[in-house]
Amino acid sequence: MIRAEFLDGTSMQLKQHLIAAAREAGKVILRIYESDFRAERKSDSSPVTEADTAAEAVIIAALSTAAPGIPVIAEEEVASRGAPKSAPDRFFLVDPLDGTKEFIARNGEFTVNIALIENGRPVAGVVFLPVFDTLYVAENGRAERWQGTSGPEPIVARAAPVDGLVMAISRSHADKELVKAEELGLKVTDTIVAGSSLKFCRVAEGAADLYPRFGTTMEWDTAAGQAVLEAAGGRVETIDHQPLRYGKPEFRNPHFVAYGKQRDAAAQ
Repeated sequence: MIRAEFLDGTSMQLKQHLIAAAREAGKVILRIYESDFRAERKSDSSPVTEADTAAEAVIIAALSTAAPGIPVIAEEEVASRGAPKSAPDRFFLVDPLDGTKEFIARNGEFTVNIALIENGRPVAGVVFLPVFDTLYVAENGRAERWQGTSGPEPIVARAAPVDGLVMAISRSHADKELVKAEELGLKVTDTIVAGSSLKFCRVAEGAADLYPRFGTTMEWDTAAGQAVLEAAGGRVETIDHQPLRYGKPEFRNPHFVAYGKQRDAAAQ
């Protein structure tokens, strides 16, 4: 990876480095995925495998080389050393393996998440699904999907259908999310199941109209997916209709809803 100093956090040069770092981490993850790996529990009872820590080491090394002046806040490092007391104006957020439960279940719906945060906003990001060799990329207000050896294709969030919304849901939180969505006045007529931050990407590419999350998430879980969705024309809001921001205390998110286009039309 060529060392570079970034004057603009959404530069094409940064985009290529993020893609390269995610792909290298994906190679490491797949080698472990195909082996007889073991899962352990962290102090918060969430699962972790050697793939999480190995992929994170690859990403941190890549980002430190490519952009040595930008701090990196990564999930496993925070788990072992604790979260920084405050966030800088500009930093990377890394979830090296989002969807460890999916990884353990071997359903393929886990992702590598890398995002650049500037002044509380995710301005660039990559969500990579190693098993499916699919990348979702956000930079400079543009969202793209890369599948296999095909070149990038632009993706755009769709306008909310007037006859009801398609909601992206988790396998483990489906019932709760549906009930809460109805309480918010959202008219949901269909659902699709997706793991990890892939739910943001399903909304970004127009396969779904919203993704609500009413449980605990951390900033590294959501930053890259939010970057992709916002670049595709969607938005992510807390339940009191404030933009979901980054660099919060302990890097913990409030409940939120990710929308495609025309959020107001969705809440009828």
